[in-house]
Amino acid sequence: MHTFFVGDLHLSANRPDITQAFSQFLDNLPSDTDALYILGDLFDVWVGDDLAEPFALDIADKLKIISIKVPIYFIHGNRDFLVGKAYAKRSGMTLLPEVKKITLYGNTYVLLHGDSLCTLDKSYQRFRTFRNWAWAKWIYNHLPKKTRLNIALNLRKNSQNVNQHKSMAIMDVEPKAVDELLRKTQSQFMIHGHTHRPNIHSLKHNKQRIVVGDWYDQGSVLKLSNKGADLQALPFVN
Repeated sequence: MHTFFVGDLHLSANRPDITQAFSQFLDNLPSDTDALYILGDLFDVWVGDDLAEPFALDIADKLKIISIKVPIYFIHGNRDFLVGKAYAKRSGMTLLPEVKKITLYGNTYVLLHGDSLCTLDKSYQRFRTFRNWAWAKWIYNHLPKKTRLNIALNLRKNSQNVNQHKSMAIMDVEPKAVDELLRKTQSQFMIHGHTHRPNIHSLKHNKQRIVVGDWYDQGSVLKLSNKGADLQALPFVN
């Protein structure tokens, strides 16, 4: 039996190769798969369920078919934090809170996208707090469609410009934040994405922090079983 974890696919109409690779991954899920967890940033940008692009609706229909046999769970990322109940229902996905503790194969894991652990990035954390306010989401979702599109595109552009001037250390997770969350959730293992730095980090007291990678140049998949964690790279097939 296996459980799979992916994140940071950043699917968009401009990258059909990533969409194709993800579709192939779904087609090849083993029959003994227990579940699939998507740890945020499935999409490069999400401006609302009612504005989903055709390729995103195709992905939803694909996920829906998979979900008949394999439970699919979704945690919001910083790019697709506005994915709502309507899209989740169409996809057959179960929406999870931003931090979720689970038990698998006798071990305890805490799951999250990972951006909340980048506590040294003060400006981003302030924006993150604002964007998570329920009233801010309500106002955004009631704006005209064109306005929402412009806001999302400007936020993405500004984020890319600002990140060019931030150090790698600032944009990585803060070890103290990792230790605190493991302690708070009483978990032995942590699984997250966001940083685009796939690795299995050994921590004190036999704990681990597992990072799933992005899908810009190849797929990145974590396969978890009673034998442990296997972080895999999936080359794109032309």
